[in-house]
Amino acid sequence: MSRIKVDAHQHFIKPDQVSYGWMTPGSPLARDFLPGELEPWLEKQGIEKTILVQAAEEEKDNRFMFSVAGSCDFVAGVVIWLDLASPGFGSRLETYLDRPKFVGLRPMLECLPDDDWIAGQEVGQALDLIQEKEICFDVLSHPRHLPYVLEVLERFPKLRAVVDHISKPPIKDGRMEPWAELMARVAAHDNVFCKLSGMITEADHQAWGPKDLRPYISHVLDIFGPERLMFGSDWPVCTLAGSYDQVVEALLANLPRLPAGQMDRIFGGTAREFYRI
Repeated sequence: MSRIKVDAHQHFIKPDQVSYGWMTPGSPLARDFLPGELEPWLEKQGIEKTILVQAAEEEKDNRFMFSVAGSCDFVAGVVIWLDLASPGFGSRLETYLDRPKFVGLRPMLECLPDDDWIAGQEVGQALDLIQEKEICFDVLSHPRHLPYVLEVLERFPKLRAVVDHISKPPIKDGRMEPWAELMARVAAHDNVFCKLSGMITEADHQAWGPKDLRPYISHVLDIFGPERLMFGSDWPVCTLAGSYDQVVEALLANLPRLPAGQMDRIFGGTAREFYRI
């Protein structure tokens, strides 16, 4: 397989079409972020394909993403949102399975009032179907969600899962625990992958440097290995703390001198394998 570089985690935003419940009033993100703005950054970094990930808890976002992805060659896959607790989840899922570029699902755990939502009985029925159909499942979590994520991984040992943004550890505060121990337990499940993404926005937006990310990147590299890690920019959310180039440069500054094959895994191979693109 050719060494196609992949950004495994980016978003498009269209506030006049989609409601983003997490977005604060007056946020710099409260404007259109579309392919024409991202493409020059991808070209500069030699990235040929991306995974477009949902950013809102409504199916309007799914329709918006597919409409953009249909005419955007660099988008290789779309990760959608569906209500996993809905009795109609199965029928809604069926409407997406044959859509070109559909690759997976993501609930927004960080936006939900109950940290244990993912381990609920109604959600379990949806996860059983997701596991059965071998659909990729993105986990958007904070460390407080990980005990419940671990329950799910025990109940669904063949779930094709990836932890987004290394589960958002408290980088700004420089704390490792309990995140580090919980992530090691997650990584013990060899069907689970991890995205090296979303880290600079967990650091001090005004004063972060690559060294602030080092212990966190080192830990996930140790516990997952390059073969289960994938680069993601989290563009445009990353722009709250830095540019696309800074995201790439910060990651490169914190990776040891890995063999070319392992670097290919992180910057493309893992994402290509996981999302089957």
